Amino acid sequence: MSEFSDEDRRILAYLLDRVGRGERYFRAKTIAEGIGLSAKQVGSRLPRLAEEADDVEIEKWSRARSTTWRVTPS
Repeated sequence: MSEFSDEDRRILAYLLDRVGRGERYFRAKTIAEGIGLSAKQVGSRLPRLAEEADDVEIEKWSRARSTTWRVTPS
């Protein structure tokens, strides 16, 4: 994860922790509240992390009011 920024690493650590507890679906706002970033900061990083992260699989799941992301361990 050395090529990731500090914010990216915080997002991934949050997701790994929550997926380990059985959670699988997230919104950027929920992640942002958990790590002290804005929903916009998180939402702009998730598509790139979906392509580059090795520890978790991040998939755009649905879009109602905001995008829901499905996260599973790799």
